[in-house]
Amino acid sequence: MGQLSVDLSARMALLKTEDPQQTKTGIPFPRYFTSKLEAGKTPYDEIQWETRTASIGNDKGSVIFEQRDVEMPVDWSQTATNIVASKYFHGKLGSPDRETSVAQLVQRVVDSIADWGKKDGYFKTAQDGENFRMELAHLMLTQKACFNSPVWFNVGVKETRGYGWIYDEQQGRVTKLEGVARPQCSACFIVSVKDSLESILDLAKTEGMLFKWGSGTGSNLSALREEDAILSGGGRASGPLSFMKGFDAFAGVIKSGGKTRRAAKMVILNVDHPDVDKFIWCKAKEEKKAYTLVEAGYDASLDGEAYSSIFFQNANNSVRATDDFMEAASRGEDWWTKSVSTGQPVKRHKAQDLMRQIAEATHQCGDPGMQFDTTVNRWHPCKNTARINASNPCSEYMFLDDSACNLSSLNLMKFVGPDGQFDVEAFRHAVDTMRHLCHHVRPGLPHQFAGCRSGGYF
Repeated sequence: MGQLSVDLSARMALLKTEDPQQTKTGIPFPRYFTSKLEAGKTPYDEIQWETRTASIGNDKGSVIFEQRDVEMPVDWSQTATNIVASKYFHGKLGSPDRETSVAQLVQRVVDSIADWGKKDGYFKTAQDGENFRMELAHLMLTQKACFNSPVWFNVGVKETRGYGWIYDEQQGRVTKLEGVARPQCSACFIVSVKDSLESILDLAKTEGMLFKWGSGTGSNLSALREEDAILSGGGRASGPLSFMKGFDAFAGVIKSGGKTRRAAKMVILNVDHPDVDKFIWCKAKEEKKAYTLVEAGYDASLDGEAYSSIFFQNANNSVRATDDFMEAASRGEDWWTKSVSTGQPVKRHKAQDLMRQIAEATHQCGDPGMQFDTTVNRWHPCKNTARINASNPCSEYMFLDDSACNLSSLNLMKFVGPDGQFDVEAFRHAVDTMRHLCHHVRPGLPHQFAGCRSGGYF
């Protein structure tokens, strides 16, 4: 065992002195979708283009966005036209710098990513890098695959897009992002919080900067002391729901990516937290206020006066339940919540009553959802790291605290032929292309905290 330790230490020391650019051999990347392109042609030449008007109206019939003479592939829907032009085209509307074509958008993003891969020695040859550029452009233009929103928002723009920390490969350490163009590309973050005012306020800033560049965030607030718990200075704790009001307000006013889309946010509370009963009902009770305001004549639209004047409207709420709780509910047993600071029992509930309350509140307003903590950690893909406490807003990404993922998606119907058969080989190559995309975008991503881990998922 001692020899193994010496060998590993020597290997780690060697790795620190090796230049990654010198040791990389790069990967070959053949063409598949663009293999029959004529010399000098690109995937953009294979697309039939037309100009349209992108227009979006509100529920009152007013036009809230319009851009004329937008160049789109003929087979893209009007909905796709409206979304791409309003959300992802870069530049001030009406200015000469404003993007006006899907070709400009795809080139901005795809060329930047391919250039990163070539510069970092990801590909075996320069031609392999060009092959990747062509294949990725084809997937985007034909809607076979798609990036997550922060990639469309931020990659390839002239101004600096991103905030926080990056891993400096040359120095072999995490450094603060300052004056370097490293766009924020990850869609989903899980951010931890500690039981201190400083950490709570840090979370508010972190979430705000994530929303600014188009990402979403999830946090488990169970580390925060329950309402009325004794503070070290002799005062009483506000409890997580009080701070949720502040987080909710920021999420409501900071639009995702600086566009019209709402921020994406998840708030989680463990079922043994003393404030769980208040958490279960917080959104449903606020919505009753909205119903009263609507009946009094206030605007009932999503961003109208009724809903914008109540709390807890800008996050998904989830109760995190263990197997012990679920079994207690099935057997009709008592369930005790526990003090965050001491671990001592605080309140006794009937587990079935809490389940009924979760069901009733969810029936009224859609929240809270449930996350099953024991099962999640039983299925943990990296059990020797740390436990999983939270998820991103959509809950498809459940991983370690202070981690992030870069998402992409594949449109399965694009791989079904006229005969109804699924083209496995084409799909396999598309998956391979998107896998390489996530891998060589990930190392240069900025994160909002020094300890952030990142991964690529699609």
